[in-house]
Amino acid sequence: MSLSCPADPRQHAARAVWPVHAASRLARIVSVKVVTIGGGPAGLYFALLLKQHDDSHQVTVLERNGSADAYGWGVVFSEQTLANLHAADAETYHAITQSFARWDDIDVHVKGQTITSSGHGFSGIARRTLLDILQRRAVELGVDVRFGVDVRDETSVPAASLIAAADVVVGADGVNSMIRRAHADAFQPDVDVRTARYIWLGTTRLFDAFTFIFVETPAGVYQAHAYRFDARHSAFIVECDERSWLGAGFDRMDLSASVAECERMFSPWLHEHRLLENSPPHLRQHPWIRFPRVSNGRWHHGNVVLIGDAAHTAHFSIGSGTKLAMEDAIVLARELSTVTDTHAISQALERYEAARRTEALRLQNAARNSMEWFENVRRYIHLEPQQFAYSLLTRSQRVGHENLRMRDSKYLEGVERWFASRAMGSGSWAVHSPEPKAHSTPPMFTPFKLRDLVLPNRVVVAPMDMYCASDGTPNDFHLAHLTARALGGAGLLITEMTCVAPEARISLGCTGMYTSQHTAAWRGITDAVHRWSPAKICLQLGHSGSKGSTKRMWEGNEEPLASGNWEVLAPSAVAYRDGMQVPREMTAKDMEAVREQFVRSTVMGVEAGFDMLELHCAHGYLLSAFLTPVSNRRTDQYGGSLENRLRFPLEVLTEMRAAWPSERPMSVRVSATDWTEDGITGEEAIQIARALHQAGADIIHVSAGQTTPRAKPVYGRMFQTPLSDRIRNEGRVPTIAVGNITEADQVNGIIAAGRADLCALARPHLVDPNWTLHAAAQLGYREQWWPPQYLSGREQLERMLKRQQELVGGGGI
Repeated sequence: MSLSCPADPRQHAARAVWPVHAASRLARIVSVKVVTIGGGPAGLYFALLLKQHDDSHQVTVLERNGSADAYGWGVVFSEQTLANLHAADAETYHAITQSFARWDDIDVHVKGQTITSSGHGFSGIARRTLLDILQRRAVELGVDVRFGVDVRDETSVPAASLIAAADVVVGADGVNSMIRRAHADAFQPDVDVRTARYIWLGTTRLFDAFTFIFVETPAGVYQAHAYRFDARHSAFIVECDERSWLGAGFDRMDLSASVAECERMFSPWLHEHRLLENSPPHLRQHPWIRFPRVSNGRWHHGNVVLIGDAAHTAHFSIGSGTKLAMEDAIVLARELSTVTDTHAISQALERYEAARRTEALRLQNAARNSMEWFENVRRYIHLEPQQFAYSLLTRSQRVGHENLRMRDSKYLEGVERWFASRAMGSGSWAVHSPEPKAHSTPPMFTPFKLRDLVLPNRVVVAPMDMYCASDGTPNDFHLAHLTARALGGAGLLITEMTCVAPEARISLGCTGMYTSQHTAAWRGITDAVHRWSPAKICLQLGHSGSKGSTKRMWEGNEEPLASGNWEVLAPSAVAYRDGMQVPREMTAKDMEAVREQFVRSTVMGVEAGFDMLELHCAHGYLLSAFLTPVSNRRTDQYGGSLENRLRFPLEVLTEMRAAWPSERPMSVRVSATDWTEDGITGEEAIQIARALHQAGADIIHVSAGQTTPRAKPVYGRMFQTPLSDRIRNEGRVPTIAVGNITEADQVNGIIAAGRADLCALARPHLVDPNWTLHAAAQLGYREQWWPPQYLSGREQLERMLKRQQELVGGGGI
């Protein structure tokens, strides 16, 4: 393709409202020849914006459909998107907004109830109307829009000559982009075709809110996404997982039969209105489609660039596909409008991609969260309607607990009252009280019961190795560390991994529970926690396995001791990583000895006064190494199948449970994924959790990874919470979520949505031992326990926070 420049560059007065680069104000803007493949919202909007800025640009749009063709129904915009459209081209903005249907409410219909939340601020427009507006505006500005030009490849006539002569070729040709396929080596596309099925319909039933309807039948779970987009129509998208799709027989139905069955299924909400179809001819025989999640390693190559669905897709449940496309168009037109030399076109395309990639990735991640929620809705259908609706509203993680309060405080206070009354007065895990509180309580400050143990709130101090014990004995540091966090308001403290034998230690600085000195030292710590706070304390017991006999973390993480190493054990003779010891494969006698060590430490934990016991089966330590196939290569009854890999951890847990008082709870920490293709699968994680739960674990502490150096974890805020969510809601096992949970808003959202029952925080508690007290003050929750000695500090903190709020509210800062 050519990067040649027209010979007559001219400078024109800038008509665009976006900012331009300072250098371009002093230079002559060059006219460019642009061919845009695809006349959807992205292609048309880009073309008209570029032409609006400088009508010397030669802009051609090639669209395969006719000018009156428009498949699909409505398009949704948020208020933020509308502000961007107004800034880019006020005339187009006004034409679009004059055709809007607006709403603030979201209605969730589930199990015979309707839950309503307000303040969401969306607008809808018919896709046909949007295209008409963009087509008219583009033609008015001088864009050469050609319909009925099906560009199947770059040699298609008449597109070939236009493409060859173009300075810039814009691939706005949608999810099945020809441009992307033609340059796949450069763009490095990743197209993930999802398994859920959906059909995009319309109806004359006018919905007053963005409406989600859920129908549960013996065949499966089916949901409708419905919203009004003009004075006469609403969009009505029906979606279901593949199992439900097959169960209803949709795989055997053509378009007419599918529409009829959807009408029957959702008739209570259609109020005798019909469902309408507007599908392209190739979908009439098989109208149900699967969503392709598109991303690309690069968005531009030479003078070719991708925008909209050709570059990235966002699931329809988040309503951001058209937003992304039109905001791409704004930025691409802005960058090309500053080009002063055709040799600078490549730099302009680089600036476009740099400006848009982060925002696109952010929205794609939110859309992925939303998409996965709807794909797995049968996982959540067991939740009570109030919690189900809250889970739906917060599914993308773009809307948090306090954000919902800003949008609709009445709704959120109702959720908080419901959740608190359930925690105080009903449910299998509830704390029974004759007088449930009527006022709202942040979910993180509701109590939680495990067997006879009642935790005052849902905040857990996660286990963190301190590496400063002497011969396994905890000392004054451990006393100060744990009691400080107890005084800081957390409901539960979990000790660092406490090792069941000298050779079970990770390092020489690890704590132990295998001598009377250890019992006495731990007893001093539990007594202090109980004497000075309402917090409960849990003993985590573990065995390092192949990761043992190493230096303290700050001396050399996972490096063997310089001298004095002891023999390490594992299910198989596989070193954790290069440079570490090759462990001895355990024999039946070794396993018997280790079981006895765990039982002995359990009994000592009772003597030491612990309220709860946790078995460490995560992070590649001994019992974790049995569970995961990345380290368990055994061929006997303890290796191979998941049932066999579970055998030894279950034997240990069963014997510990028998030695631990029946009224006191136990938990097990697991790595729910190895972050490798050959590791534990999602289904296996659920089976592991269920098996441990049935063997006596009251709650599963859901962590991930650290089982192999080959792992490729996907980090981010709350990055392990989806693993907890799946185990809790699909496996129906209580869970503790952990992993980059840092804010009270996140804890409240996780707990209220039922993604976990408790939230464990590690690093935030290292930075701030009083994290829970500070969270209570920030939320204005005064019933959180404070040490009486600290109450004057609470009053000062509350005054300071109030003053900050007044300054922000009054524009003072």
